Order: sequence, then structure tokens, then C-alpha cells
Amino acid sequence: MPAQNLARLAAVGSVAMALVPRRFNAPFLLGALLLVAGCAARPPVSVGPDPSDPGARTPRTGYSSTIGRYTSQRPVAPSAWKKQNEQVAPAPKSGG
Repeated sequence: MPAQNLARLAAVGSVAMALVPRRFNAPFLLGALLLVAGCAARPPVSVGPDPSDPGARTPRTGYSSTIGRYTSQRPVAPSAWKKQNEQVAPAPKSGG
């Protein structure tokens, strides 16, 4: 945690001790600390090359057709459902 954040937390703690009655200090201080900790600035996460650098090397882009492997699937006449069920049914258990 950077020193600036620690200074903020200390400032919030001292204000909380002065403003809030003693019996409410712990819950109020905890809530204030969580609030301040959530507001802390975080450094940006960069995975690849810097997007602001025009000279940064990037991988080449490739072309892939979205309809290259398309096959027509027109409606067909229904077939016997019993035969289809028997083709996909698990093998019967032997023994018993």
C-alpha cells in the first residue's frame, strides 16, 4: 500500500476518533477505512504493447470467413422415431 494511502487512512482514523462517540469508534472507523481503501487509485493493467505507442509491434491479423464452412440444412421428411432412438440408445447391460 503506497504511503499516500496510509496517510489518508490515518487522517480518516483521527477524524473518526474526534467526531464519533467512543462506543461507536470501532465500527465507524472500520467502515471509513473500507470506504477510503476502495477509493484508492490503482495502476492500469497492461497485458500487451502500449496502445498509445504508434511504433509498437503487433501481431498480423488474419482473415477467416464467417460462412466458409456453411452447409445448407433444409428441412427433410421425418423418419421413424423408434429407429432413431435405437441408434442412439446405450447398449443393454448384460447379467443382472
